[in-house]
Amino acid sequence: MPKVDVLRRELARRGVAEAVGTALLAAVVVGSGIAASRLSPGDVGMQLLENSIATGAGLVALILAFGPVSGAHFNPVVTLADRVLGGLSTFEALTYVGAQLVGGCAGAVVANLMFALPAVDLSAHTRSGGGLWLGETVATFGLVMVILGVVRSGRTSAAPFAVGAYIAAAYWFTSSTSFANPSVTVARMLSDTFAGIEPSSVPVFVVMQLIGGLAAVALARFLYPAIDAVSIVVPHES
Repeated sequence: MPKVDVLRRELARRGVAEAVGTALLAAVVVGSGIAASRLSPGDVGMQLLENSIATGAGLVALILAFGPVSGAHFNPVVTLADRVLGGLSTFEALTYVGAQLVGGCAGAVVANLMFALPAVDLSAHTRSGGGLWLGETVATFGLVMVILGVVRSGRTSAAPFAVGAYIAAAYWFTSSTSFANPSVTVARMLSDTFAGIEPSSVPVFVVMQLIGGLAAVALARFLYPAIDAVSIVVPHES
């Protein structure tokens, strides 16, 4: 088989892994939010606890499952960081981001349908204001720093657990409840439930996530000069 065909097939395999992994992540976030609101009506604190535990645990499982194939980014900001650091080509990064956006939206639709809700029901949950925007910047900055720091320390096998633990914690210590992921943010606007976000709130959230991610890359390059030579998250197979 010609080398070009082999490379295309490999990238397609990785793209599918990113799409399916992001779909399952979005389903975990949205689905657990719906379940939490039904199991603990009127108790927002308990709903957030249930949602955060499910999301953190789901992330660990999904990164372990898909990491060896694509690196388990499931997040355009993580993909952008990998591109800036030289781990992916521009075409590979665009393939990943496209797969993540499609997968995330599909996952939200599936979550809605699992709970007998309309497949697409645009959220009316407004999330706006300086405090929330700062929260998204901090959440995404911390996520990327955790990933890069763990990998640079040579403990790549710990990345799934570190990422899951950080996101579970960030649900609580950030004002925005840590979306920290543009593809899942877009997906969450398709569900008018506990985890939803109004479409008009999405653009600024995504901008803040990108700012946080790029700030983390800049700091990581200063703290860990050799980071350019390290594949982030779990190294994918070649």
